[in-house]
Amino acid sequence: MFPVFKTVLMWAACLCMALPVVAQPALKLGVGLFQPDREKNDATYRPLAAYLASQLGREVQLKTVDSWEGLAKSLASGETDIALMGPWGYVLANHEAGAQAIATILYDGKPEYFAIMVTHPGSGIEKVTDLKGKTFAFGDKGSTSGYLIPLHYFMTQGIDPDTYFKKVIYTKHQAIETQVAQGVLDAGADYNRNRNAMIEQGLIKPEQSKIIWQSAPLPNDAVAVNKTLFADKSLVARLQAALVSMGTALKTQPDLLPAHYTGFVVQANDYYKPIRDAGLATGKLQVK
Repeated sequence: MFPVFKTVLMWAACLCMALPVVAQPALKLGVGLFQPDREKNDATYRPLAAYLASQLGREVQLKTVDSWEGLAKSLASGETDIALMGPWGYVLANHEAGAQAIATILYDGKPEYFAIMVTHPGSGIEKVTDLKGKTFAFGDKGSTSGYLIPLHYFMTQGIDPDTYFKKVIYTKHQAIETQVAQGVLDAGADYNRNRNAMIEQGLIKPEQSKIIWQSAPLPNDAVAVNKTLFADKSLVARLQAALVSMGTALKTQPDLLPAHYTGFVVQANDYYKPIRDAGLATGKLQVK
């Protein structure tokens, strides 16, 4: 080997050894407040973050965001890279900042759920028309089942909540179920998954809660990524594969997701068209 060439190779080898290994930045996973409090929510979804990290070979940091509206803003602003979020929150983040759905969570094997309205069985309320002059609770304004879908239904029935009800409040889903069961509120909007979970956990008694209205099937919660991450097609494909693989992993690691959640299925933006249509119909989403 020529001396000069040998020297060049030695210098190149030394330079390669000297170059630092650049660590990939952590991915920030935002989740809504599905559980009664932040601490329990974090504990519930840490296994999901850890599983994704193991599959992607990259740190995934979990962040619970208190409101659906706040989670949509967090994803839109880039404070979170990935979010497990309600359909309406996703549609808002997509509309405002180009966030994209890449998967949908499965509940008892299905990618759908229902908005409901509940009352206390002793309230005398049997149907929506019995709610006139009563107290009613919506979820926060970023909630699909707690706000958008019941609001849309009321509009189709010619009901203006501000004048139809004696009092309207906006609060968290868990608080709605609790206050209705206690008789503090006459009725409120919720979703079947939350009511089921609260009954199973002993937070409310089934004999204290009655469903008086249920929506058509709604697309379930989305796993969405912000606009920047969506541009990385390779990472998105790996993330989708990791999410889908959880269906099998749950058989040996049941704590990866809360009870009744059975994995994820790949979905795209179009799957959430019914929610977008409801947003446009209510005027809560403006055509750009």
